[in-house]
Amino acid sequence: MHPHLASVLAALNESRGSLEQAVNDFDPDKRALRPAPDRWSVSEVLEHLSLVEASFTAWIASGIEKAKDSGLGREAAERAPLPDAVRARFADRANRRTAPERVQPKGEMNADAAWSAVLEVERRLKEVLVAADGLALNEVVVEHPSLGPFNVYQWVELMAAHRRRHVEQVREIAMALGRS
Repeated sequence: MHPHLASVLAALNESRGSLEQAVNDFDPDKRALRPAPDRWSVSEVLEHLSLVEASFTAWIASGIEKAKDSGLGREAAERAPLPDAVRARFADRANRRTAPERVQPKGEMNADAAWSAVLEVERRLKEVLVAADGLALNEVVVEHPSLGPFNVYQWVELMAAHRRRHVEQVREIAMALGRS
């Protein structure tokens, strides 16, 4: 596997492990409880992640296919990392963000179903990325609706940063519901 791809997949795997640990540390009987009427439950956080990551995966796959059709070559460039400003924005839990309507959880999935959906989307993403291993993914740029353009490696880092943001949210929910 190309080192650029291996690096971002390691970050994605680490974020999944952190998310899994945070969820597993959470009382299963409380995963559907909201800490406040205007806050999400753990189940809803996982549902949101599955929706966001499904969109990201579709955009990445489409970008790679278009680039391949245009004659995408082999990876030769240094990897441009996710910009620090974007990384900091996702790490900032003091300022709440409102997710777009299309990725708002509907509350129709329990935590187990939502976790399975997160894992399935990750499996699909990895399938897409492994099929493109060695290609110039640094040159495949896809526009995020509100954050701007990112190359494929940055998209994967963005997904990991987004997961880490929600790991902290799961921990906050646990604290609010009386778990330390």
